[in-house]
Amino acid sequence: MKEELRALGRRLSNWGRWGADDERGTVNYVTPAKLRQAAACIRRGVVFSLALPFGTEGPQFGQAGRVNPVHLMTSTNNPMSADPDGPRYADDFVMMPLQCATQWDSLAHVHYGGQLYNGHSVSTVTASGAERNGIDKQRAGIVSRGILLDVARAHGVERLGLGQVITPADLEAAERRQGVRVETGDVLLVRTGHMLVFTRDGDRVTYMKQMPGLGTACLEWLHARQVAAVATDTNMVEVYPLEDPQTMVPLHTVGIRDMGLTLGEMFDLEALAADCDADGVWECFFTAAPLPITGGVGSPINPLAIK
Repeated sequence: MKEELRALGRRLSNWGRWGADDERGTVNYVTPAKLRQAAACIRRGVVFSLALPFGTEGPQFGQAGRVNPVHLMTSTNNPMSADPDGPRYADDFVMMPLQCATQWDSLAHVHYGGQLYNGHSVSTVTASGAERNGIDKQRAGIVSRGILLDVARAHGVERLGLGQVITPADLEAAERRQGVRVETGDVLLVRTGHMLVFTRDGDRVTYMKQMPGLGTACLEWLHARQVAAVATDTNMVEVYPLEDPQTMVPLHTVGIRDMGLTLGEMFDLEALAADCDADGVWECFFTAAPLPITGGVGSPINPLAIK
C-alpha cells in the first residue's frame, strides 16, 4: 500500500504548477474572479462562526502533547496614572498548541521522503519553525466561495458512524441532494455530524480518537475538482480508524505533501448546516485567515461563513 500511495501522490502532484518557489498550494486556485463569485453569495447578511471556543473546556485531553488553551491575566485593574479615578487597564496572554481547536494545517505539517510540498527540503523545518511552507505563507487569508456538503443529512442521519468512510459517491450524492456542485477554487466544508460527540455528548476521547472522514479515494476527486481547501467537523478530516492500518494518514500525506492542499479541522458546522437545510442555499462567502505565525505549522482560526 505504501508504494500505491506514493504512486498516487506522484499522479496527483501539484509541484511546480504555480512555480518552483510556491508555498501556498491549492489556495492558488482562488482567483479574483472566484472572489467576486464568492462575494455574490452574500444575500441575507447572516454570519456564522464555525469555530469552537478557545478555552479550557476545549476538545483536547493531552494526546500527542496537545492541551486546551491556558489563558492568564497579567493585569486586571492596573492604574495608568497616579490619579485614583483615572483610567485603568487589563492585559492577558494565552499559551496553547496551534492545533488545539478549530485550525488550519500548514503545508509543512506532514511530509515524507525528505521533502515538503513543492520539493522544499525537510531541513527547512527546524526547532525554530518552518522556514518553507509555514502557515505565515497563507497570511493573505483563505477566502473563497464555501460549499457545505452535508454528508450526514444525505445519508438521512444526524451523524455518520465512527470509522465510516466517506467516498466520492457520498460527496456527489450530497451535491445532488443539495443542488450544488463543487468547482475550481471552492473551499469545501464537509459535515459528518461528528462534532456532536464533543459538543452534545461531551465525550472528548471518542471525538478525538474515532471518527468518520474522507477516504483515500476522495483525493482524486478533490484533485479533479481543484478544491482550494477542505475542512470538516472532525479533528483529522480523514477517517479513523484508518482504512489500512499499515498506511498512516494517507489524506494528509498525499493531500498536504503532494497536492499542496490545506486541511481544516474541528470546524463547528452545525448552525450553518441547519440554516442551509432550512433555506436550501448551501453556498456562502467563506473567510478564515490564519494568524501569520512565523514558521508555524498550523494556526487557530475563527472561520466565518456569510450568507
